[in-house]
Amino acid sequence: MNAASLEIPAEVLGKARVHGAEQWISDLPDLIASLERDWSIQAGQAYPGSTEALVTRATLADGTPAVLKLCVPYRGETPERQAAVLRLVNGEGCAKLLRDDPARGAMLLERLGRPMSALDLPIEQRHELLCAAAERIWRPAPQDCGLRDGASTGHWLVDYITATWEELDRPCSEQAVDYALDCAARRAAAHDDERAVLLHGDLHQWNALEAGDGTFKLVDPDGVLAEAEYELSVIMREDPVELMTGDPRDRARWLARRCGLDATAIWEWGVVERVSTGLLCTNIGLQPVGRQMLAAAEHIAAHHARG
Repeated sequence: MNAASLEIPAEVLGKARVHGAEQWISDLPDLIASLERDWSIQAGQAYPGSTEALVTRATLADGTPAVLKLCVPYRGETPERQAAVLRLVNGEGCAKLLRDDPARGAMLLERLGRPMSALDLPIEQRHELLCAAAERIWRPAPQDCGLRDGASTGHWLVDYITATWEELDRPCSEQAVDYALDCAARRAAAHDDERAVLLHGDLHQWNALEAGDGTFKLVDPDGVLAEAEYELSVIMREDPVELMTGDPRDRARWLARRCGLDATAIWEWGVVERVSTGLLCTNIGLQPVGRQMLAAAEHIAAHHARG
């Protein structure tokens, strides 16, 4: 196997290069071959559209279809964190974890069906299905399970937004960044261990796959112990063009009613996620979504400043 035959998605290549993981790209054929031997699997074609990992089809020795996931080695805790979430939920609401090797950044997962993003569902239906999938995951979890809590997540996002905005030569206004930083600080200060639950942490239609029973299961968990409102911030950041039609707070209000949560907390986490993800997409060349998210962030920050 050679690197060219892997057809590594451009976004994965971009993420690896941004984080200095060029050697990982070169070593992928050998890494896959070693996992094929050790796990008695056969790796197949890579899935397009991934950003954080190379994801390929795989087949177990008994013919069972599976998925092989190889994480880009830029945050050492990512494979461990994802595996921790998958063990805690044990196939409920997330793809079932079959094998994992944190040292090699590798996971073997049950194979699911089509991603929600391929089904062209109306936005309201997507939001309902995503909420239903997320609620199957939300549960208390041990504080020592190795996952970030809401306070540390808020602080990390402050640092990431501040540094990345400067590194990218300020691709959005200071007003948009300041609003996001203020919201992140408020949500970090509001963290309460008693309210914190296990969250997927990256709830969007590309991470939701058909489960075969009319429901969807989630993949690629970030894993966070925080207020449930943080989970819905990702729905708030997605579909940024649609968000700018009418009152953008209506989406937060609907999510709050649907899940019995606080609309202000959902809104503030959404402000943070919109800016941080817009900067991330800009950094790895994922366009036009990066520009769209930052444009929405500008629109919302200007509206907030006007009161």
